[in-house]
Amino acid sequence: MGSVRIGVDTGGTFTDVVLVDEETGEIVTTKTPSTPANPADGFMAGVHKVLELHTGSGDLGDVSAIVHGTTVATNQLLEDRPDGTAHLGFVTTEGFEFILEIARQSVPDGYGNSYFWVKPPRIVPVHRVRTVGGRLDHLGREIRPFDEAGAVQAARWFAGNGVTAIGVCFLHSYANPDHERRMREVIEREHPDAVVSLSSDVLREYREYERSVTTLVDAAVKPIMRRYIGNLSDRLGRPFSVMKSNGGVLSASEVVHQPITTVLSGPAAGALGAALIAGTAGHPGVITLDGGGTSTDVAVVVDGEPSLTTEGNVGRYPCKIPMIDIVTVGAGGGSIAWISREGTLKVGPKSAGADPGPLCYGRGGTEVTVTDAHVFLGRVPPHLLGGEIPLDVSAARAGIEALAGKLGLSPERCATGILEISAFNQSNAIRQITVKRGLDVRDFPMVAFGGSGPLLACRLIDVLGLRAAIVPPNPGNVSAFGLLTVDVKNDYVRTHVSRDPSQETLRAVFAELEGQAAAALDREGFASHVYARSADLRYYGQAYEVRVPAPDGPPDEGWRAAVVDRFHEAHQRLYGYGYRDDSRHAVEWVNLRVSGIGPITRPKIARLPYQPDEPSPVATRDVFYERWGRTVIYRRGDLRAGAVVTGPAVIEEYGSTLPVHPGFTATMDDYGNLVVVSDR
Repeated sequence: MGSVRIGVDTGGTFTDVVLVDEETGEIVTTKTPSTPANPADGFMAGVHKVLELHTGSGDLGDVSAIVHGTTVATNQLLEDRPDGTAHLGFVTTEGFEFILEIARQSVPDGYGNSYFWVKPPRIVPVHRVRTVGGRLDHLGREIRPFDEAGAVQAARWFAGNGVTAIGVCFLHSYANPDHERRMREVIEREHPDAVVSLSSDVLREYREYERSVTTLVDAAVKPIMRRYIGNLSDRLGRPFSVMKSNGGVLSASEVVHQPITTVLSGPAAGALGAALIAGTAGHPGVITLDGGGTSTDVAVVVDGEPSLTTEGNVGRYPCKIPMIDIVTVGAGGGSIAWISREGTLKVGPKSAGADPGPLCYGRGGTEVTVTDAHVFLGRVPPHLLGGEIPLDVSAARAGIEALAGKLGLSPERCATGILEISAFNQSNAIRQITVKRGLDVRDFPMVAFGGSGPLLACRLIDVLGLRAAIVPPNPGNVSAFGLLTVDVKNDYVRTHVSRDPSQETLRAVFAELEGQAAAALDREGFASHVYARSADLRYYGQAYEVRVPAPDGPPDEGWRAAVVDRFHEAHQRLYGYGYRDDSRHAVEWVNLRVSGIGPITRPKIARLPYQPDEPSPVATRDVFYERWGRTVIYRRGDLRAGAVVTGPAVIEEYGSTLPVHPGFTATMDDYGNLVVVSDR
């Protein structure tokens, strides 16, 4: 068995790779350009590159595990690719064919927008919805038998109309999956080329609209994920694992059966990696900001763990699966600057991507991006990846000057305006994940990582009043590092609505869920199993629930009282009120949950030697902050613990750059993190 573990995170611009040698503790990082036409090419190039850096050979013999963070499923949903939803069909209970059309009574930006908002196309149009007779009640008891003939007719219609991915969601199937399983048997017999997703497998809880869409998203991404995972498996010739949105990993052979669990694969890894890095340095609560080429992903870590949600969305689709609570904004290094019809400067969300990329990449890009503004102002070096990718500074300058001319601004004001708008876009995402969740943004330092994450750290400190910004070592590879810090994790849920659940029912449901978790962990090869219970509760009459952790042990009266007490505390903390001592407001149990965890050994973050001497710059160049000036340039690899860099300055490294503005100081801590604070 080899001692090397590799994490590969495929982003829109670069594929980031981290190798950990568990025998020596050595950590090796690198990057390679992503290959959007076939992400597997960039994946394989990155794996061979990091192995050559480690051993001088690209041989996979010493590799014990490979973990992958992928955006394949996410991108298909965000881009509405024809090969996704165009071949998607839906089967539901007779009389409920318009469930997707009715959806929810919600309008983006509130009802003041209802005059202008146009409901987007449904994930499956009505003409590709089939209904089948049969009915269960809310307890799963059969009211009308399953209509086998109707099921055959629906399956044959899909086969005859080229529908090859089918989602099945029958009313109350969370309580009894029998009718859905019989529907799958019919489809497998009548239309064997189709892939099928059952709501009772994907999301076994109530609220039929969200359950339907979540099931259809799973069905939509199954074909492309199976092709992608199969391609990678063939080229690697060995098993590998894939990061899930819930903060765990799963073997690729299992992921193909539940691909919806990977929709926030890369961003989840970044939040977990940043949480471990910050926690090691003594910061259990932080805001994480992952700035990439296309977007910026923001999350909150409390007590060392990123916040979780089951109310997430991917694009316009609600996905009620457990996922790390992440807000994404189209503000990355490749975000395009453009002029609105009103003549004002805008930035994003459209991105130049990896190909052709920003103007300075010299690959045929024609529009100014955030990266071009940084290059023009001298805040990033005239190359990327330590010189592997030279940048065309003159192309960036020409683009900025042309855009500035259209706006009637100086080139410097135009470039700083682009960065200012990008910073405000990022700050708004941070406010969504903090202020809108009842958290004070000033209580948290911010961990800035990703290739473009540290570039606006100083401005975000000013705009938000942050305590500090923490820039980890190799910030461009934190997501790939995070892939090597997470356990195998599977989530299971069962709806059981009751104001007074019996001990026998609670015991039976948890036993069943833990049995499912144990079987999955056994398939993954784990001898040691950990189970984490939780429950969703609400005050009777409320529409939505609060999730709280549930203790181990038998669910007796003391156990139930402990869960209810945690609910009262959580409700008070979240909403500012509770009814702990008010018997008029009963507590209602809604969902019971179990997470099955297979623990791994996490890489250790080493301390740096102390550097008592003043760090020495390696060069100077003209940089524009408030004005042009000759500015000192530091190489991050030369800095040790205790090193202090006072702005104006620029700190460069292989995968990222930190501009230290005037009035700011960056100090290297004991674990190699640069801690940036305002001196004002």
